[in-house]
Amino acid sequence: MTADRPGPAFSVHDIPFSTYGSWFGISPVVAEKTYAEDLHLVSHQNGMHAVLSLVPLDPVTGERAETRVEATPGLLSWTGTDGRIDLVYESPDTVRLRGAGAPLRISAAAPTLTPFSGTYFYREPAADAYVFTSYETGRRYRVSVLSGTVADVFGSQALGSADRGVTVADADGGWEIAVEELDTARPPYVSTAAFGKVVEAARNSFADFVDTVAPWRSAATPAAELAAYVLWSATVRPAGLVTRPGVLMSKHWMDKVWSWDHCFNALALAPGCPELARDQFQLPFDHQDETGALPDSVTHSEVLHNFVKPPIHGWAFGHLRRLLPTPPDHAELTVTYDRLERWTEFWLTARRAPGAALPHYQHGNDSGWDNATTFDPERVVVTADLAAFLTLQLRELADLATHLERPDDARRWTRAAEETQQAMLDQLWTGDRFVARGVDSGDTWGTSSLLDLMPIVLGEHLPPEIGEVLAGRIEAHLTPYGLATELPDSPHYLADGYWRGPIWAPATVLVEDGLRRGGHHRLADEISARFRVLCEEHGFAENFDALTGTGLRDRAYTWTAAAYLLLAEAHAQREGR
Repeated sequence: MTADRPGPAFSVHDIPFSTYGSWFGISPVVAEKTYAEDLHLVSHQNGMHAVLSLVPLDPVTGERAETRVEATPGLLSWTGTDGRIDLVYESPDTVRLRGAGAPLRISAAAPTLTPFSGTYFYREPAADAYVFTSYETGRRYRVSVLSGTVADVFGSQALGSADRGVTVADADGGWEIAVEELDTARPPYVSTAAFGKVVEAARNSFADFVDTVAPWRSAATPAAELAAYVLWSATVRPAGLVTRPGVLMSKHWMDKVWSWDHCFNALALAPGCPELARDQFQLPFDHQDETGALPDSVTHSEVLHNFVKPPIHGWAFGHLRRLLPTPPDHAELTVTYDRLERWTEFWLTARRAPGAALPHYQHGNDSGWDNATTFDPERVVVTADLAAFLTLQLRELADLATHLERPDDARRWTRAAEETQQAMLDQLWTGDRFVARGVDSGDTWGTSSLLDLMPIVLGEHLPPEIGEVLAGRIEAHLTPYGLATELPDSPHYLADGYWRGPIWAPATVLVEDGLRRGGHHRLADEISARFRVLCEEHGFAENFDALTGTGLRDRAYTWTAAAYLLLAEAHAQREGR
């Protein structure tokens, strides 16, 4: 690898500048849907917190300078009429900055309101550095001046609401600093490499990652490198409740690992980064509770159990086994089998009403399709998508039991899969559609939500005549950009309605896979092609306006990037590249 591979350029308005392993990024996004005028160091420990404001200054007036911000995976730059500032990650917890012509003000992102909130600032005599102590993150951020001059120090040791920070400026043609995130104390910072060498190392680190994750990329997959960057930069090292290297859904405000999002990241990483892929799949299972339920989400300082997510894990692990360059050994299969068994038993016990053959959701959030119109009449409902996912999970357990030489278990899981699928067909298939049923009322209803068509994931297991009907209904959801989650002509359709219209990556991948396994290759190809073009033209947003393609909500979502990589690689393989 050489330093002439800077990687794809991107806007930090959409994708934060960060690096593999780091718990902080550099971004103007300081809270949910909240964009600051300037870039900030934004931490994701103990939640999302803007810690430091980074403001280039006019060298004459001392006021904020107008600059152009440019970013590639190894380097972030501010460029203005009076100079330039560069920022690079030296390590996951340390960034180096250098400037020429333009001073930089580093200050607490928000004023301290009490001694027990906000950021305290002081000069550390032992290291001759300046330290911001953040109450919100529980970490310290130390600024060490490597060259240049300290033009101003303000708010040192102040309490209350005073501004606090430090300004560095040129001396002998430039300045350079290091900013470290640390716990309590650390020896004084010592520079071990020239700035240019740090940039080269950062670029090479990403280049090695993308070569590993997407060696198949070509001019026909122009977004592959940026998709890889979204995953690489959102990966954090183990800390707090994140028990292993984890890919957050974003280093904007969706900075958690939700218990179905992780499956898509694991699949995209499997061929090139098998250990990281295994970690993604297993991470939520590290927090499986005594009932077998997975948490709703995991992040640095919080594990939520108020909802669950759908049991797509059998489907995912089946694909993972085939994508990993070395199949899981007996020990790994045993651990995963036990975890999947407990997760499945949760749905068969805690989530089946007395005498019921099918499990139910307690809220739309349990399905992952939080506000889909399927849940409008009632929230505690039996749905066909849940039955289909559970059927696939039961089939995967049967296959795992066979590999582990547990024939009795294999027969038991096969029988349960067949019974669950048959109950779904008997109770929820009307002859031309699947319906949902309220657990309390017993009422049934159909909607124009794509969720009602998700039994297509059964693929080759679905009766062909039902697969044909579902494929036809799915095609009606296809816009020029992909699969709308609510029919665009529905009175309930909303352009930015979360699961009531916008295009989502997980639904796309699941539907495309089910269609392909069921023999509906033309439609699967079209869905794949439109979603890939959508990402190439509009990035990797949480979801997209189904009629315009505009990216919506969080604009740096890893499962969207993962979906692009999955679909692009599969297409490249079909094309023989």
